[in-house]
Amino acid sequence: MKRTHLPLNALRVFDAAARHLSFTRAADELAVTPAAVGQQIRALEDVLGVVLFRRTSKGLELTDEAEAGLDPLREGFLRFEESVQAMQAGQSSHFYTIAAPREFYAQWLAQRLAAFRAANPEVRYQLIGGDEVDFTEANLDVAIRLTEGPDELEGVQLAPAQRVVVASAEAPDEWIAWPGAPLPDGVEPALQVGNAGQALASAIAGLGKAMLPLLLCEEALEAGRLKILEGPEEGRRAYWLVAPRPQWRQKKVKTLVAFLSGQ
Repeated sequence: MKRTHLPLNALRVFDAAARHLSFTRAADELAVTPAAVGQQIRALEDVLGVVLFRRTSKGLELTDEAEAGLDPLREGFLRFEESVQAMQAGQSSHFYTIAAPREFYAQWLAQRLAAFRAANPEVRYQLIGGDEVDFTEANLDVAIRLTEGPDELEGVQLAPAQRVVVASAEAPDEWIAWPGAPLPDGVEPALQVGNAGQALASAIAGLGKAMLPLLLCEEALEAGRLKILEGPEEGRRAYWLVAPRPQWRQKKVKTLVAFLSGQ
C-alpha cells in the first residue's frame, strides 16, 4: 500500500474505538457521531479486507487481525507526534531569515533589529535584500515590502501610507524620479534612479527633490539632512511586514512581529 493512500483518518478512528471498545465513546473523543465512527470502521475494513470488531453479549471485541495491528499502529501515531514536535521545535528557534529592501534596512530596520537582539541576546539574523524574494526558495521567516497590501500573505502595516516630497537645503528645484513615485504631469526629471533607496541617497546628496515614503525619510529629516517641501499626504503604498500563514503563526515570528509593529 502506498503511503499516500494510507487511510490515516480511519486509522485514527480505529485507534479510538479500540481503546474504548465503544463507538459512542470514541465518537465523544473525536467530536463526531457514532454513525460516523461506524462508517469509518466499515470503510477501513473494506480497504484492509479484514473484520476489526465483533459484537458480543458483553459489547465490542477486537478480532485477532485488529489485535495484531494495534500495537504497531499506536507506535506509528507516537512517531507522528514526535515528528510534529520536532517540526514545531523550529518555531522556538532564535534564528531569523528576513528579506527587506536595502534602503529600508539601513534607515529603519537595522536599529530595531539591534534593539530586539539587545533584549534577546540569543537571536541571530540572516538578512536578504530585495522586494520580491520568494519565501520558499529563500526559506524566509518574514519579509518587508513596499506595497499596497499583503495580498495572499498575512501581514501588518508598519506605518501609515504617507509620502512626502523632500530635498536637502541646497538642492536645485528639480525632480528625482524612481518607479514608485509618479511625477507631476509634464515634468522632466533631472535624474532617474531604480528604487527608493537610490532616490533617498540622491536627495540627501543634493541632486534634487524626491517623493518618498515618510517612514523611509524620518531619520534624515530628524538629522536635518532633508526637509519636507510638500506633505505628508496619503499614498497607496506602505511598508508591510508579511509572511505566509504557517510562518505567521510561529511563536518566534509572532514575537518579532509584535516588537517591530510596536516601534
